[in-house]
Amino acid sequence: MVPRSPSVNEELRRRSRERLLQATVELVAEHGYEATKLGDIADRAGAARGLVSYYFPGKRQLLQSAVHRLMHLTLEAALEREPRSDDGRELLARAIDAILGLARDQPRLMRTHMAGILQAEGFIRCPEQQRLAELLRGAVAAYGSADVDTDYPLLRALLMGAVVAVLLPGAPMPASRLRAELFQRYGLDWELGVPPDGGPPGGTFPPGAG
Repeated sequence: MVPRSPSVNEELRRRSRERLLQATVELVAEHGYEATKLGDIADRAGAARGLVSYYFPGKRQLLQSAVHRLMHLTLEAALEREPRSDDGRELLARAIDAILGLARDQPRLMRTHMAGILQAEGFIRCPEQQRLAELLRGAVAAYGSADVDTDYPLLRALLMGAVVAVLLPGAPMPASRLRAELFQRYGLDWELGVPPDGGPPGGTFPPGAG
């Protein structure tokens, strides 16, 4: 048998890791964090159980990487969807709508993710988080920021706060209202991005309003 080349081995490792991340997203969304076991994730991914601990030190780290992957894939799709745009204001609007859309569409998953960040484990840096950061930084730069190193962390904090507010048990805020506040802060017209319900009612303020 001819040994596999290093590049083939690297590709196989990448695919195994991505299958584990995808399985984590699916299972936590379906059953919740506590009910999802590492063995279940390995089984769903079709991977050996030892691979989970090989790639990730624990379940919380695995979940954060999995959600960061979902976030960067969702954001990437939003930024690149047709019609393509080089307009920085449109790209920033798409970025905001993509992240708020995940809070709306994946509440259990995103609530669990945010809870993990706010607990002792804190914010875990991983390749998936770095890809997400690159996309958000790119949107901030395209928007025309003169100081991306300052403006990117602020946008990240505002988006995290908006996601927490949408998902707050017992006292959630409407995503449309939070979108309106963010769009007003950045001077974005309501029709940019993906307006809720196709129009301004309950969404971002029409030009001149507020």
